[in-house]
Amino acid sequence: MAKTAQEKLDEKREKEYRKKHKKIYRTSAGDVVFNILNYLFFTLFSISCIFPFYYLFINTISDNELVKQGAINFIPQGININNYLKLRDVGDLGSAFIVSVSRTILGTVLMVVASAFVGYLVTKQEMWNRSFWYRFLVITMYFNAGLIPTYLNLVTLGLTNNYWVYIIPGIVQPYNIILVKTYIESIPAELEESAFIDGASYMQVFRKLIFPLSKPILATIAIFGAVGHWNSFQDSLIYMQGNDKLFTLQHRLYLYLNKASNLGSLMSQGAGASVDSAVADALNTKVIKYTVSMVSVIPILCVYPFLQRYFEEGIMLGAVKG
Repeated sequence: MAKTAQEKLDEKREKEYRKKHKKIYRTSAGDVVFNILNYLFFTLFSISCIFPFYYLFINTISDNELVKQGAINFIPQGININNYLKLRDVGDLGSAFIVSVSRTILGTVLMVVASAFVGYLVTKQEMWNRSFWYRFLVITMYFNAGLIPTYLNLVTLGLTNNYWVYIIPGIVQPYNIILVKTYIESIPAELEESAFIDGASYMQVFRKLIFPLSKPILATIAIFGAVGHWNSFQDSLIYMQGNDKLFTLQHRLYLYLNKASNLGSLMSQGAGASVDSAVADALNTKVIKYTVSMVSVIPILCVYPFLQRYFEEGIMLGAVKG
């Protein structure tokens, strides 16, 4: 469609206006040097962060003999995926993976809901003894009973060798509650007041107004919770001594690392022919160690990019007030 004379004239005037009012930015030599050094530093920093994961990955898809010799450093050789396929034959690894996934999902969801509700609760001035309970909550961040009293308490409650020991102790997280509380206080009070005028209850306000508006900070603490649950192995190591079916994936990885270290020490002591049959297992365990490490990292690497924008927004807004 041809443009009219008036449209052409308007475009010409607009271009002249932009050209006239366009700001001219001049870059000095110092700015150029700073930008180069800045980009160089962050490029090297990014590479140093990415390389460990890259190193693990190329060792899991390379020829096992070359991996055993330590010949794989930068470029994979003899590419194959047999190491990942062989993980199906590793005993109890599948059940350990299911335990880790289930505790991560359930533990994170319950922690987020509890943090959101308690964080909203302590923002209410009409809450009974609000200052006392909030200070009591903060004190628990700095003082705790210690490992032995905690263990004895969980034994008394019947939570040892029990799946719920992964979930219940981590539902209430004071630091996350403080982040949520601070974020909720940044939400305009007029929104909540208008909801109360319309006859909404506290629970309705929380469910339909506060919870949806708090998505950035809730996504932030969800990342904290998910990473913590997924990487945790000490609770499995301490509280699951009598139930190996509930070992987490990280605990299984820990056991494989110990096995590799023990066999390596045995070989270094020159045990002779008695360890010939164990040599292959030790070297195979090294490959399994790399593969399982990669498998344990992949889920978090896949989830984080989808929550990154919420994480950045939430951690900044949740830290504005003290």
